[in-house]
Amino acid sequence: MSKTEIDQVTAEFYGAFDNRDGKTADVDRIRRLVLPQGVIVCTAPTFTAYTVEEFIEPRERLLSDGRLVEFSEWETTEETWIVGDIASRIGGYRKSGVLEGEPYEGGGTKTMQFVRTPDGWRIAALSWYDTP
Repeated sequence: MSKTEIDQVTAEFYGAFDNRDGKTADVDRIRRLVLPQGVIVCTAPTFTAYTVEEFIEPRERLLSDGRLVEFSEWETTEETWIVGDIASRIGGYRKSGVLEGEPYEGGGTKTMQFVRTPDGWRIAALSWYDTP
């Protein structure tokens, strides 16, 4: 059951950014999926480390102000290791949408560290690398 639960948390994370077909992206759900003290790091194109709130705020704005529409991202590959109440997942992902009127596509690799809490599996840390 643990793998299924981690799959669900991961899918919810990717789905938080979906604003296709006029939907409002639900990036607020990141606050539920990631521990409040979680660490989020982007290594490329520019190294940036975020708190959960620092990560959410610009994405919420970008996905709601009309600059990035018809956007979604999804996992394409994954490997998950579970030992007791901790888990690691690494996977490839793709993303696409329309950014400031132009088609936008990309992808990369994300790694997530999970912990089992009294409320279920949550993301403790997330890092990603966008491929050029």
